[in-house]
Amino acid sequence: MKSPASLSCYPCRVPPWMWAARCYLLAGTAGFCRVVFQALHGSAAILSTPTDNLLDVDDLSVVFDTDEGVLTAVDGVSLTIGRNDVVGLVGESGCGKSVTALSLLRLLPCPPGRIVSGRVMFDGKDLLRLPVGELRAIRGQSISMIFQEPMTALSPLHRVGSQLIEVLQLHRDVSPQEAWATSEEWLRKVGIPDPKQRMYSYPFELSGGMRQRVMIAMALMLGPQLVIADEPTTALDVTIQAQVLELMLEMTQGHSSLLLITHDMGIVWDVCERVVVMYASRIVEEGKVRDVFATPLHPYTQGLLKSMPALAQPGSRLVSIPGQVPSMLRLPKGCAFADRCPFVMDTCRREKPGLRSFPSNRRAACFLAGTGATGAA
Repeated sequence: MKSPASLSCYPCRVPPWMWAARCYLLAGTAGFCRVVFQALHGSAAILSTPTDNLLDVDDLSVVFDTDEGVLTAVDGVSLTIGRNDVVGLVGESGCGKSVTALSLLRLLPCPPGRIVSGRVMFDGKDLLRLPVGELRAIRGQSISMIFQEPMTALSPLHRVGSQLIEVLQLHRDVSPQEAWATSEEWLRKVGIPDPKQRMYSYPFELSGGMRQRVMIAMALMLGPQLVIADEPTTALDVTIQAQVLELMLEMTQGHSSLLLITHDMGIVWDVCERVVVMYASRIVEEGKVRDVFATPLHPYTQGLLKSMPALAQPGSRLVSIPGQVPSMLRLPKGCAFADRCPFVMDTCRREKPGLRSFPSNRRAACFLAGTGATGAA
């Protein structure tokens, strides 16, 4: 069977940001592609028995071919998202969070990106092996994405109303008048003042908070089962951050699952039910938010939590994690966190710890997790 990488390419003459932000909205027929693909691979590669999980990612690995060598961006990531679940994906910049999200919908630029292994089961279908035509029907309709920077995710050449209407007409059999009325109503729902006038605005005429609200409206107007929000509040001030997060939760509650990608542990505490922690392309810890915050099992998670400012101790010096993240081009043989870990052992430098299961549906990739040696039993 061919690698799923052969199914995840984009035309290199198109700017990557525009392709990633807009190709999930495009719809198309898939009859011919499906017949050819199933003839080559068999229908079993596409369909599977549905489970209670909405999304089931198994052993996902992604690499980038660079002039300096092969860069491992995602290494064996496995996670699940249940129906109406809110999951936070956290970690330092460059750890592989956004690449993981883009890989779920095969939005990676290829080359240089390649999905080298794994399965992404969504509602019983493997997204990595679906024909492109069927995947386009899922993008934007069943799975939508709120991108990190709306100024680049939205087309600068088209009015806001035109971009919203395009989404509806590609996935719904509606007249231009119905699409216009629905788009205007969604701008009202997400709290944009004077939505009728804003339909004629270009993205650069809106504030950062308003552009993000447009992205939220575009992502939710089709009623997707899963919403992927890639650091949706990074470029916003604190007040607008709170409003956008509240709006996202209100719009998705009871209707959609949410995968929230962020590096802000405070947002995870306020919004998420479960948290997945990534470091150097791998998942190092997973569990319910309250459990992970109370007793983090991995030293990296402990370091993240200790580095959060404490209101109870104003003026105190912030705790930082010593050292630097290793180069993704030259990851160490053992644990990638070994050089920064206060509990490092010889075994850590020789062997790569796998994710182990612990009570309360928790997982951690540390030889000392659960022993009490790191301060968390």
